[in-house]
Amino acid sequence: MEKLKLDEIQSRFAEPDSQRLEELLSVALKSNHSKIIVLDDDPTGVQTVHDVTVITDWELESIRKGFLTPEKVFFILTNSRSFTAAETSAAHQEIAENIMTVSRQLDRDYMIISRGDSTMRGHYPLETEVIKDSIESKVSYKFDGEILCPFFKEGGRFTVNNIHYVADHGLLTPSGDTEFARDKTFGYTSSQLGEWVEEKTEGAFLCDSVTMISLEELRACEITAIVKKLKAVTGFNKVIVNALDYCDLQVFCIALYESLAEGKKFLYRTAASFVRVIGGISEQPLLTAEKLIGSGNGHGGLIVAGSHTAKTTAQLEQLKHGSNVVTLEFNQHLMVESEEIVQREIARVIEQCTLLLSQNRTVALCTRRERLDLNSGNKEDELRISVKISDALTSIVASLQIRPRFIIAKGGITSSDIGTKALKVQQAIVAGQIKPGIPIWICGEESKFPQLPYVIFPGNVGEESTLKEIVEELTS
Repeated sequence: MEKLKLDEIQSRFAEPDSQRLEELLSVALKSNHSKIIVLDDDPTGVQTVHDVTVITDWELESIRKGFLTPEKVFFILTNSRSFTAAETSAAHQEIAENIMTVSRQLDRDYMIISRGDSTMRGHYPLETEVIKDSIESKVSYKFDGEILCPFFKEGGRFTVNNIHYVADHGLLTPSGDTEFARDKTFGYTSSQLGEWVEEKTEGAFLCDSVTMISLEELRACEITAIVKKLKAVTGFNKVIVNALDYCDLQVFCIALYESLAEGKKFLYRTAASFVRVIGGISEQPLLTAEKLIGSGNGHGGLIVAGSHTAKTTAQLEQLKHGSNVVTLEFNQHLMVESEEIVQREIARVIEQCTLLLSQNRTVALCTRRERLDLNSGNKEDELRISVKISDALTSIVASLQIRPRFIIAKGGITSSDIGTKALKVQQAIVAGQIKPGIPIWICGEESKFPQLPYVIFPGNVGEESTLKEIVEELTS
């Protein structure tokens, strides 16, 4: 499939009046009183928002706290991208049932967004199907459709003419031609989103039945026409939202809120940008070290890299040059050896990491860049070994008796496990982003290191220099 130049595509579409869109969206938001609950399949879904709460479990009391926050949006971190299909099914059924229970108790309506990867990996369509079936078994209505919007500007993910693209240095590559589509667990072949739906649902929903919201409609602000399309959706059919910029999502959400006011019911599988717009969350400047850390504590910072994307490897390589960072390698290839050998390797890394942090050295704890290839042909075997490696990295951080100046976790599974298992975070506040698409949690008082700035760095975001730039900002 043909690659495109981003600037050429952008030049074809004039942007609508931004002030008018903001006014219309503000009115739409005020007319809708539903709590928006974002189920995040790894911690990176907060990469476009600020001053919102993340809870890291789905117990009734935790969900109640989320409902009672003053903001329209709160996140539940499921980390389900690291789950097996059976595990994610069970989790989403429990989450849906607990949300319904709290909703009834508080007499507060809700909308559920399943926040997935902008390169379209994850347990789709399983997660939204389980949510749909769980809710429909307890209520009198049926969901009319599912909104699909993988657009994520900060990460360079754009949907044009129903084809999803990944940008790199201004060149748009169809997502099906990228390394993400070759993911051993969640791979796919189709870049055209109607065909992707047909592929992922194994023909249950055909490409020809999918409703497409075009860039031409969005840039012309054809809100009435888009509402008409949304009102025609039935049978949980899919709606594809094309998008080149946030204005496209604003137009769509204005139309969406109008259709909701007229009784339509949707579920949502989207990337992070959609959450910001439908939740009415404003932009804010990028965060600085002065705001996050102040004078620090005399210890070094810690980077934990479990991701093996080519981008992460290139970023780690850049980090080695010209920065005062010590690379500490954990040999994940030992995962297939005896438990005694594994524990010996973990103990070695803990000892070295503790010493370096105490000397005010920033440590990049990373796995060997050569993948451990099981050659099993079993996707869930591959997922289990990834989880085992993440568990080892997690145990290293959990065992630290010295508080780092900051922690950066690289990769979705890694960042979730470090946050919930090593740092014991139950509730965090999203402070904002330190670079586009790279969020920071402020860890709750219950955590291992209260108020610690915790940088969640997706494996597939940023340029080669971005990790180095963040470290330089936080250590300056």
